[in-house]
Amino acid sequence: MTSIDMPWPLQLVVAAFLLFGALVALIGSWGLAKLPDFYTRLHGPTKASTLGVGCTLIGSLLYFSHQQDGVSVQEALVTIFLFATAPVSAHMMGKAALRRRLPGVSGTRNLPDR
Repeated sequence: MTSIDMPWPLQLVVAAFLLFGALVALIGSWGLAKLPDFYTRLHGPTKASTLGVGCTLIGSLLYFSHQQDGVSVQEALVTIFLFATAPVSAHMMGKAALRRRLPGVSGTRNLPDR
């Protein structure tokens, strides 16, 4: 079975998930490069990995589930693992930065006292 055999609404949904995921990942990587301090830089890639890569994996899950006539277990497991671990790791990095008293830009609220 080829991708041409997919119904066009499913092709549209898969393409939408892939394009949206790529756009969010691009915006997240731009945020990592351009934001001024660690605390704000942490936000961009966290959202990009959760939402951008998550949408890409959901699009992949839909495509391969249709091709294999069943749920693609690999993509489902990676998506669940990503949604469970990305926010936790970002939270732990933020707590470590606060404990190490990393400086932030002026105007950032709730920074540790120096």
